[in-house]
Amino acid sequence: MSIWGKIAGVGLGAALGGPIGALIGLAAGHAVDRGVDSGGIEGPVRGPEASVAFTVGVIALAAKMAKADGQVTRSEVDAFKTMFQVPPAEVKNVGRIFDLARQDVAGFESYAKQIGRMFRDRPNVLEDLLDGLFRIAMADSVFHPSEEQFLRRVAEIFGFAEHDFLRIKASHLGPDMADPYTVLGVAHDATEEEIRKTYRRLVKENHPDTLIAQGVPEEMIQSATEKIASINVAYDNVAKARGFN
Repeated sequence: MSIWGKIAGVGLGAALGGPIGALIGLAAGHAVDRGVDSGGIEGPVRGPEASVAFTVGVIALAAKMAKADGQVTRSEVDAFKTMFQVPPAEVKNVGRIFDLARQDVAGFESYAKQIGRMFRDRPNVLEDLLDGLFRIAMADSVFHPSEEQFLRRVAEIFGFAEHDFLRIKASHLGPDMADPYTVLGVAHDATEEEIRKTYRRLVKENHPDTLIAQGVPEEMIQSATEKIASINVAYDNVAKARGFN
């Protein structure tokens, strides 16, 4: 069974608990104990549960991200569909979760906190989630201040420092507009070895195989591929300016 079929299972929702588990139960049409809206699994998750938890968490945050500026646009919904490459047979299931979550922005922090706990030992997975949210935020070509505030708060909950948030944000501005040093997350006076070391780490952490092994569903790997392309462009620009290969 694909991950899209699994998200409708009430048994999995009860096992995960917390707001994510509640959302799965509601989407499946089951009555859910309101007590499940807080808490949930406290530690890291692995295996199929990790992929399902990641997917539902992203759907919930993506829906609330799209609502952050007060209006869910067609371009934002289309960006979500492109990011996840939802099979036609599963559009209804995914749409139900998306619609339940996007009713308002309230509660986004509880979803972020649960996802943060589940993947606290895999910051690259959390960063991939943030990348997906940035893509939705910028789908309508307007990066609204409320969207940036939303993303900054999610990043904070995930444990990212300010310079990490700025690095992730810069990677979505495009190579012509973004500072390549910011995209790489290094200082302008960083040594050649520091730049090389950081570049190798970022490529390794964002490699599709690494992310899939750590719980990111295959449907969302396009985001990681685009991230690596941005990192490569930034490194090439720095290397050319510094005169090293």
